[in-house]
Amino acid sequence: MKILLASSEVHPFSKSGGLADMVAALGKALARAGHEARIVTPLYRGIREKFPEIKREDWQFDLPLGATRVQAGLFSLEVEKNLTVYFVDQPEFFDRAGYYLENEVSYSDNAGRFIFFSKCVTHLARYLPWQPDVVHVHDWQIGLVPALILNQQKNEGWGNPPPTCLTIHNLAYQGTFPANAFALTNLPPDFFTIERMEFFGQLNCLKAGIVFADAITTVSPRYAREIMTEEYGCALDDILRKRKDRFQGILNGVDYEEWNPAKDSFLKKPYSVARLAGKTVNKLALQKEVGLPENKNVPLFGTISRLAEQKGVDIQLGALEEMLSADIQFVLLGSGSAAYERGYHELARRFLNKAAVRVGYNEGLSHRIEAGSDFYLMPSRFEPSGLNQMYSLRYGAIPIVRATGGLDDSVIDLTEDAVRANGIKFHEYSNRALAKAIRKALAIYQQPELLRRYRQNGMKADFSWERTVGDYLKVYEAAKTSAPRQTFTLDKI
Repeated sequence: MKILLASSEVHPFSKSGGLADMVAALGKALARAGHEARIVTPLYRGIREKFPEIKREDWQFDLPLGATRVQAGLFSLEVEKNLTVYFVDQPEFFDRAGYYLENEVSYSDNAGRFIFFSKCVTHLARYLPWQPDVVHVHDWQIGLVPALILNQQKNEGWGNPPPTCLTIHNLAYQGTFPANAFALTNLPPDFFTIERMEFFGQLNCLKAGIVFADAITTVSPRYAREIMTEEYGCALDDILRKRKDRFQGILNGVDYEEWNPAKDSFLKKPYSVARLAGKTVNKLALQKEVGLPENKNVPLFGTISRLAEQKGVDIQLGALEEMLSADIQFVLLGSGSAAYERGYHELARRFLNKAAVRVGYNEGLSHRIEAGSDFYLMPSRFEPSGLNQMYSLRYGAIPIVRATGGLDDSVIDLTEDAVRANGIKFHEYSNRALAKAIRKALAIYQQPELLRRYRQNGMKADFSWERTVGDYLKVYEAAKTSAPRQTFTLDKI
């Protein structure tokens, strides 16, 4: 099968979160399963310099964007057999300091930037000599592609376009813009109705994808159930319920070539489930790197996170205020809200030699935190899938998670299965509940055999993409074999 994937970020070329990891790993897994995968993504600032092997294609986009036309070029890189990445080169839109925002403020022309990118994806799907069997788009940035393809089928002579699949990575980010942004799509006016892509008087790019895609997935079964409820549905739960026959949750996989403590070049010493002694070496090295006292006997808690309310940083700060008075250490790597960054810096100042904070993102340090930590804190308010809890399991850092979304699907608490337990879950979203979970972790830490069993259970868990890719292939096959839609009204799809 030939699959064209499209994403606003793809590791290692661009990354602001788990989306980049997921798309890269899915593409690789499809290729290694014998399918042909190609990924389309913007050519952001610095990519050509970091990856000079990228080559320019003999391809020029000249596409309408409202009343104007915009030109762009195309670059490509063959990553491995059956996997090529295309980069849309439009410097005015993508040669910037950030992908979506700068100084915590979204770019004012994000609507135009990603509507244009969606048009480029649609153009490639139609005119590449390599014709895809399925077009798989990710999140709001490319959410308009299913509508653009359907319009070209109905009104512009595209006789038999490929079916489309939309994956929702986080329903809270929907790509909503003022109504006048709809003109940039160049779609007929009847696409901008409450049944289609209009949303409280605005254009909603993610809603458009949900309405028009032939198949819809999200990144865990629990999150799929959650976002069909009013509590988690971000005002799109009704549409998701109407499309439930074409909607399912598939838990993200882990690229164990990137995340494998036995072969990780970022670590001081490799280790595995059969050779756990190396974890202590990495713990001492991490303590030294971040300026904490080197002590193998003190339980070390780690977090790598975007500093936003969704990630539970408010209750984490509150719980740590209480728990750092105990004999523990804490290390954070992350960035986000300036207020939360200040909160963690203040925590580190007050609990000198107990808390270390590194603002920003560093790939090597993220691996070393997973390897050096005894426990990994992930108290998310909601979490569509989450990847770090799965990395933590493989690295023997016992995850402490709130039972939501993909965290609930991937971590096993003692109360669920005493034999296979690999983490600690709590339910109530509060400082108190998280502090109680941390106290459970400290009790486990005092029992070496129990600690070892938790670690070994986690390190043996298999979240490989080789297992997950089969679920996506079933979705693609179902989209290919389903009867083509002859209408795009919600009561018929």
